[in-house]
Amino acid sequence: MAEGRHALFADKFTCSVCLDVLNDPVTIPCGHNYCMSCIKKYWDREEAAGIYSCPQCRRKFVLKPELNRNALLAEVTEQFKEMTPNLPLFKCYAGPDDVPCDFCIGRKLRAIKTCVTCLASYCETHFQPHLVSDAFMAHKVEEPTGNLEQKLCSKHRKVLEIFCRTDQTCVCLLCVVTEHKNHDTVTPDVERVEKEGHLEIKKIEVKQKIHQKQKKLEKINQTAEIIKSTANANIEEYHEIFNSLIQSIERMRSEVTGVITGHEQREVRKAEEFIQQLEKEIKELKRKDAELEELSKIEDHIHFLQKFSSLSPYPEDKNASDIAVSKEFLPESLKKVLNDLKNHLNETSNFNIVKTSGTGELCVFI
Repeated sequence: MAEGRHALFADKFTCSVCLDVLNDPVTIPCGHNYCMSCIKKYWDREEAAGIYSCPQCRRKFVLKPELNRNALLAEVTEQFKEMTPNLPLFKCYAGPDDVPCDFCIGRKLRAIKTCVTCLASYCETHFQPHLVSDAFMAHKVEEPTGNLEQKLCSKHRKVLEIFCRTDQTCVCLLCVVTEHKNHDTVTPDVERVEKEGHLEIKKIEVKQKIHQKQKKLEKINQTAEIIKSTANANIEEYHEIFNSLIQSIERMRSEVTGVITGHEQREVRKAEEFIQQLEKEIKELKRKDAELEELSKIEDHIHFLQKFSSLSPYPEDKNASDIAVSKEFLPESLKKVLNDLKNHLNETSNFNIVKTSGTGELCVFI
């Protein structure tokens, strides 16, 4: 009875993160208790999201709560551990992969045995009656199992204890005297011996098939490696061909660009010289215009006539005709070669080397 009471209280002093007795306990704002190190590690994982939550009630805290040791709870926890030094409850709770005790109330402990007769699983404490009471001595006990439903007859809800060879199915004792009456029936252990013989034969057959498939697999892998190697060699060969073509075209482009650029530079230089000459003449004419304007403002007739006689002559017009600009950047012979190359490349680019057929397969055209 004392252990039972202690088991009920144990849950109050257990950290739900590590499933062990609280160590250096803290209480967070929602009222739940954790080990200081456990809740710190838990919140460290949530820190990236910027929101901190309680592992039990999932209450969220926008600001990370300050953690202070709960001195009173720590003292009570230590006293509880001293009172129950041998209580095997703290590290025996059922986890996700364990079979839980069917008789534990609240948080269930891990089962150590399953009774097929009782159709229940028991922890160490609740299994004790099966060890000491004569009423349970005849019960069939096995290692913990979570699939008890599969051991029951779906019709009579009794344990499956017999194998019907006629119908090749497991049945209960009521089935033997009703639906399976006069059928060829044996105990499961007898049938298993026979089935294991068939199983060995099937294992040999499967291993033979595995060996055959592995040999085929090895051969196919070798073929695949040859295909990959040949494909890589072909790719490298044709990469060289295309690279050579690209280099030739790049060289021609560079040379043609050089011819055009050279023509451009010569013609632009001629234009710039013409511009400089015109700007010089315009400057001289503006000076002459200013001189004439000043002369027109003289009111004294004698002075006007004297100045008029001393006027300098107009500057010589050195660019009587417009500049001649050549717009033919390339010789006709070179233009023809380039146009022929362009037409040939257009024809080649429009040629479908690979085409998908109606069945989805790739067809190569030559």
